[in-house]
Amino acid sequence: MSHTHRGARRAIPCGVSALALSLAFSAGIVQAQDAPAPADSGAALEEIVVTGFRASLANALNIKRNEAGVVDAISAEDIADFPDTNLAESIQRIPGVSIDRDAGEGRSLTVRGLSSEFTRTRINGIEAQATTGATDSSGGTNRGRGFDFNVFASELFNNITVRKTASAEVEEGSLGATVDLKTSRPFDFSGFTAAASAQAGYNDLSEKVNPRGAVLLSNTWLDDQVGALLSVAYSERDLLEEGFSSVRWGPANGDNGFQNPAALPGGAASAGGVFHPRIPRYGRLVHNQERTGATLSLQAKPNEGNTTVSFDVLYSKLDSTRQENFLEAWSLSRNASQGGKPEVDIVQAVVDSQTGEMVYARLDDMDIRSEQRFDKLKTEFTQFTLNVDHEFSETVRGSLTGGRAKSKFDNPVQTTVLMDRQNTDGYSWDFRENANLPLINYGFDVTNPSNWAFTGPTGPNPRSEIRMNPAFQTNVYDTAQGDLAWDVNDTFSAKGGVNWKRFKSDAQAFARPAATSNVAPALPAGTTLASVTKLLTGFGKGLDLPAGTPTSWLVPDLAAFEKIFNINCNCDTGVAGGDFRSQGLENSATLANWRNVKEESLGFWAQVDWNTDLGDMPFRGNVGVRQVKTDVTATGYSFINNATRPVTGKNSYKDTLPSINLSLEPVDDVILRAAAAKVLSRPPVTNLTPVFTLTALNAPNPAATLGNVELEPYRAKTVDLSLEWYFDKESLISFAWFYKDISTFVQTTQQTLTYAQLTDLNAAAFPAGGGRDPNLTYVFSTPTNTPGGPLKGFEVSFQAPFSFLPEGFNNLGVQANYTHVSSKIDYCSTSACAVFVTADLVNLSPDAWNGTLYYDDGEKFNARISVAYRSGYYQQVPAPNAGTRGIVANGKSATTTFDASASYNVTENLTVSLEALNLTDEANRQYHGELDGVRNSTYLYHHTGRQFYLGARYKM
Repeated sequence: MSHTHRGARRAIPCGVSALALSLAFSAGIVQAQDAPAPADSGAALEEIVVTGFRASLANALNIKRNEAGVVDAISAEDIADFPDTNLAESIQRIPGVSIDRDAGEGRSLTVRGLSSEFTRTRINGIEAQATTGATDSSGGTNRGRGFDFNVFASELFNNITVRKTASAEVEEGSLGATVDLKTSRPFDFSGFTAAASAQAGYNDLSEKVNPRGAVLLSNTWLDDQVGALLSVAYSERDLLEEGFSSVRWGPANGDNGFQNPAALPGGAASAGGVFHPRIPRYGRLVHNQERTGATLSLQAKPNEGNTTVSFDVLYSKLDSTRQENFLEAWSLSRNASQGGKPEVDIVQAVVDSQTGEMVYARLDDMDIRSEQRFDKLKTEFTQFTLNVDHEFSETVRGSLTGGRAKSKFDNPVQTTVLMDRQNTDGYSWDFRENANLPLINYGFDVTNPSNWAFTGPTGPNPRSEIRMNPAFQTNVYDTAQGDLAWDVNDTFSAKGGVNWKRFKSDAQAFARPAATSNVAPALPAGTTLASVTKLLTGFGKGLDLPAGTPTSWLVPDLAAFEKIFNINCNCDTGVAGGDFRSQGLENSATLANWRNVKEESLGFWAQVDWNTDLGDMPFRGNVGVRQVKTDVTATGYSFINNATRPVTGKNSYKDTLPSINLSLEPVDDVILRAAAAKVLSRPPVTNLTPVFTLTALNAPNPAATLGNVELEPYRAKTVDLSLEWYFDKESLISFAWFYKDISTFVQTTQQTLTYAQLTDLNAAAFPAGGGRDPNLTYVFSTPTNTPGGPLKGFEVSFQAPFSFLPEGFNNLGVQANYTHVSSKIDYCSTSACAVFVTADLVNLSPDAWNGTLYYDDGEKFNARISVAYRSGYYQQVPAPNAGTRGIVANGKSATTTFDASASYNVTENLTVSLEALNLTDEANRQYHGELDGVRNSTYLYHHTGRQFYLGARYKM
């Protein structure tokens, strides 16, 4: 039975080739294109043949126009041919969407200023979460609720829909948006369909060539009553990431201060307002990735009847390794007990009087380190979904859906080896010519093994280290849902349903025994550093480094250290510093990363849809309510009375979530939309375990934390208004305004307290005695609900082919949009929330825009160039290492990226293509500075080079 929007003046003209039309059907819009219009609607469908990128844009406009709420979409250009090689890169073309990258490719989304923690992702109709690891500066292992889009090959999907307004029939859990990903099904096509693609990728920094390919096979039998579809995608990716990082900046009086603070400009009294890089370093990261994905879809519609059964399987595996090599100064991040900053002499220092940055320093007695870290990482994602749609009559239909989505992330190897040179004189840095890439003079030849040492367990601090930190994260969503719909008459439909969902998040971490402090054995007799080190060469390509910056240095050879110390034995080798047992719950240092969180929710919803005329104006919409109860059980582990003990907490909350979406067409091709709703987003998983952590005695950077299972969810009231003018074929001008009143926020407060103050705060968690110095300061963190604040903004979008231009130019077109968002959140600056600071919401970029200029002749050739801009934003408020200049934040600077692509249809079946990503080699810059202050100190400045793909596609 076909259901069309009664009263629609005209569907967007979007005739397509047979294959593109099949893809349009999979997105649910064939009815709007070729179903016969009701006799009383006056609808007239016009067919314009468009293919490729224009077809993708036109299909997306059809989806947007035919929805009651505020929706944007992206459709595949052809079979197994998504517009971008990365899903996140495609989604960022949608108004209001920005992305974060890791290793040069899109990883996570921010929608209308709200990060991935506030955005739900569904695959084939059920909620899912894919998690993977990243560099520390990119967030490390994803232990939260965000979705890592880089787990998947884009070729596995044919449609993405971003739902920006809430309705009762869409499950709760999002303040930002619900992102729907759809894979292909056999009933999207008629009969046998096949497509294959192959590409060679080249990165100009790593200078490596890698393969990428995909295959799709689909067929239907018994007059299209039974069908099966299989698709497979595979890719490899090798790249380098190079640049400078500081591991934040810190005040000169931090970590017990310099040995001679009077040498500071302004003297010792100025130390709290003078900031220096904590671990200034240059580094090279080597990334190797192998991505494999597959989909299987089976469908049946027995006897061409009223029942359709669909079974979908999605599998993806991302195998990767990452080697990190850093040449770094270590002393300024360590206190007196670690032989750190109090031993360092200031020979000369220059401080920027406006920012307080120590832009030049010459220091003696500095400890220098060379570090190599190696990670093995694997994400395995599997999802099974069963869906049964049945039409009981001409007016009553129902659906049952059940499935499981499981994401298993393993980081079985994370090994770091550090070697040293202690008490180095003549070390200096100079940021005066380049704030991102300082000139660093290490005071010695960093390529000569005789200038380095590997300090064993009895040597002076800081001793050389071998760290081993495997970690694991598993997330599982189980879903069962059912719904019924009744077309009461030609105007109204009544809907209702029930949703059950269970989410489990399990995290584990391991490390060497805490008592080892990660110290390493001394080198065996007869073993020289030259035999266990390698020379890193060729550093700095494309960075424009200051003259004199080392481009080669000696790094530990991890494989050699593994061999001589047997560090992978999971045993105590019996030599001093040689305890390499991998401990989990028996190791107090790992307990913060052991947790089990289970959320179970049961929701009921009812909704009324209508599609009628208000006077002579088509008017459609829906109004409904969702009632949901959430039960949380969280288990963590704390070290109590010298033993590890499980700590379990429970919480439960109920929410009633009304929503309304209105769509009115006052004149032909102009749509006014309005929407309002109550929404929620559940608290961060990492905050829910009711446990405490406390760093070991004499550990560097003393810290303490308390969890909070009783956190309430983020809650907000939302209002959306939009105006859309479909002024021509495949064309749109739109304006959207949105407002979110975030009444309940979740924030991790952070402040510096003495141990005596921690004891006063919670004596059970932080008992007096035990060798703890009551006057030693700790960075104390705890999550709490705070008042939040408003978020508001607007989007402007334009899309059109330039068919009015003279021949030769009439195949040009443009897609562009701009988003502005503002939000002021009250952040607690004390754990008791007695003092607040007002600042922008974290991860919110006030301004974002993107645009695509394309050429598509509809037959042979198409090309496009795209640009995406995201303004700077805060990543953490408040952040560590504050001084006397105010509350500090970590943030990320603005980015502008350019991409381009072109393809040529050699025949009806064969297409060749060329793609270029990050044409300007845009760097990832992060900073450390005060809120609304003038200091913007470089935390990280890395680049990954330009990426190119040359390929071909064949379809039949």
